[in-house]
Amino acid sequence: MEQRYLTDTNTIIDYLENKLPVSSIRLLDNIPIQLSVISRIELLGWQKASDQQIKILTGFIAASTVFNLEEDIILQSIEIRKRYRVKLPDAIIAATALTNKLNLLTRNIKDFEKIDGLICTDPYLL
Repeated sequence: MEQRYLTDTNTIIDYLENKLPVSSIRLLDNIPIQLSVISRIELLGWQKASDQQIKILTGFIAASTVFNLEEDIILQSIEIRKRYRVKLPDAIIAATALTNKLNLLTRNIKDFEKIDGLICTDPYLL
């Protein structure tokens, strides 16, 4: 079965800036992009982004599946925060991946590696 991914904010930025290895760019070019609502907020709230970059990000997000904060994700986020003491945005991203049975595509493996059941993939190691 094909792996399905939740793409973290840092991976999206690196993808749009063509910083990822070719193998990761090819992967992202050929899979449905799925994001947490946290990534949507982080991307559109990115203070260094120019108006042109915001336009590109807005189009990219519109073409993606964005998982909003549903009750199951909220409850899972609460448990992750209590158990692992991670930052709220990371807890929501992890909960979104776990709830939807997705691997998390992120270069910030250390932020998530202690969360049981969460499979993380570093796009720089594909």
